[in-house]
Amino acid sequence: MNRILPFITCLWLALLPARAEDLFSLGTAAYRAGDYVQAAQAFQKLADAHPSSGVLQNLGNAEWQRGETGTAILAWERALWLDPFQEAAHNNLLYVRKVAQLDTPQLGWHEVISSWLPVNWWAWITGGSFWTAVLMASLPGILRWRRAPWQQGIAALALMVFLLSIPAHFGVDSRARLGFVLQKETPLRLSPTFDAQSLTRLTAGEPVHTVRARGDYLLVRTSRALGWVARTEVGFISPRP
Repeated sequence: MNRILPFITCLWLALLPARAEDLFSLGTAAYRAGDYVQAAQAFQKLADAHPSSGVLQNLGNAEWQRGETGTAILAWERALWLDPFQEAAHNNLLYVRKVAQLDTPQLGWHEVISSWLPVNWWAWITGGSFWTAVLMASLPGILRWRRAPWQQGIAALALMVFLLSIPAHFGVDSRARLGFVLQKETPLRLSPTFDAQSLTRLTAGEPVHTVRARGDYLLVRTSRALGWVARTEVGFISPRP
């Protein structure tokens, strides 16, 4: 009976369009019962359908408990991509990287700025500040109002916010190409072929920056070398690498 139940659960996860509440309850119950494989499957399906910082945080916990360091780090990084204020994900990443002796991703200044707020916020900030500046600068003339100092002040402030948000957009685009190795002993190849010479072996959870793509392979830069990996061997914090 103990062997049949996990099989039935897997079949249920694969075939039924379960509600978000059902998947979350199933994942939570499996995690509390120590069935981290089932918990990870439930949270992964929920994250695919309804991505959120909390679900990805739980997914990372389940993956870490079942020994999948790479996928755990990827889940926590995705949680911070959606919500950089997720303190639990921050703490988990600090702990796991210390235990696994992994490097923290080296980010440029514009990438650091982009990580201060959820990625979706930057579009609203840029659009809102731009149109606020335009309206404050043009509306008095259109309505034949006398220009007031407060209107000019708001226009100047909005323009400043708009200009400061532009580097963050470049940072978001650059961070979207940041990936993490999913499995340990992943070969970093000299050329984009399966049988290519291995330059080194990458550790699960090790950060890589994508340079370009060719077919099923990606040219990536690590802290140690430049080489090729298969697309399936790397996961990205953004759905669009």
